Amino acid sequence: MSAKKSFLFVGCGLALVAGLYACKPKKGKVNADTFMAGKADFLIDESCSPIVDEEAYVFTASYDKAKPHLIYKTENDLLNLLLNDSLNFAIMTRDLKPAEAKAMADRGLPAEVNKFATDAVTLIVNNTSADTTITVSQIKDMLNGEIKTDKNIVFDNPNSSLVRYLKDLTGIKDLTSKNIYALKSNKEVIRYVSQHPQSIGITGFAWLNDPDKDYADAVSKVKIVGVKDDRRKDDIGFTKPSQETFALKQYPLARNLYIINCSGRQGLGSGFASFILSDRGQRIILKSGLLPEIMPGREVNIVQQ
Repeated sequence: MSAKKSFLFVGCGLALVAGLYACKPKKGKVNADTFMAGKADFLIDESCSPIVDEEAYVFTASYDKAKPHLIYKTENDLLNLLLNDSLNFAIMTRDLKPAEAKAMADRGLPAEVNKFATDAVTLIVNNTSADTTITVSQIKDMLNGEIKTDKNIVFDNPNSSLVRYLKDLTGIKDLTSKNIYALKSNKEVIRYVSQHPQSIGITGFAWLNDPDKDYADAVSKVKIVGVKDDRRKDDIGFTKPSQETFALKQYPLARNLYIINCSGRQGLGSGFASFILSDRGQRIILKSGLLPEIMPGREVNIVQQ
C-alpha cells in the first residue's frame, strides 16, 4: 500500500471514529424515556386536571414502567415553560398560535398537535338561586360591568385558560369590575358558590363530573346555568354542557382540549398521547362526561339460540 493510500485509509478511520463519537449522546442528555417506559415531565393546564388525572392513572396502571411527572400550571405559566424551557409536552385548552408554533419549530421542536376532547366553560349558581338561564350577551355585559348586580362573580385564577377564554369572548383586556373576584382554583370556585347564594361561579365543566371526595359535597350544592347564544340566527333556546350539546355544537361556551407534543421523537410523550387517542383513552373521556374526539366503537355480541 502506498504512503498516500495509507494516509487516506488512516484519515478515513479517524473521521469515522470522530463521527461516531460526535453522534454519541452527551452525558446527562441521554433520553431516559421510551414509548411506554421511563420518566418524563408533562405540562398540564390546571383546568384539565380531572380528565388528565384519570388518563394518567389508567396509563400507568397498564404500563407500570411508565412514570410521567404531571406538572400542573396556569395557561400563562405553562406557555412560558413550553416556549422558553426544556419541557416540550403539554396538554392545553387551545392550539398553539402561529407565532408560538414557529418559535418551537425554530428551536428544532415542531409541534405535533392533536385535539382529544371537548370540554366547556360553565356557569354555576347556588342550588337556592332562582337564576337558571343567561344569554351570551348578558355574560359579556356582566363581565364588562354593564349590568348592575349584587352577585359576586368568581373564577379560578387571573392567569388561567378560563380567564383567557372569557377575555376572548368579551373582547376586554382585564376583568376589573368591582364584583368580579379571582380565587385560586376551580375547586375554590365551586366551594365558594356552594356557600354563597348570591354568587355566580365560572368553572370548567370537567370539574363538575365525578368530583373527588374533597369537594363532592360542594358540587351537590350548586347547579349549572343554561346558556343561550343570542348571536345565532336559529333559536335553539338555552342549553347546558353535555356530550349531546357538544356534538351538535349547541352549547356556546364549548372549548377543545389539545395535546401539544414538541418532543420530535417516540418517547413517553408520544406514548401517552397515543394512549389518550386510543379507543381505551377515548372511552375514559366518554365516561367522564366530556366529548371524545374519536368516538369509541361499540362491540355487540350476537348470541344464536
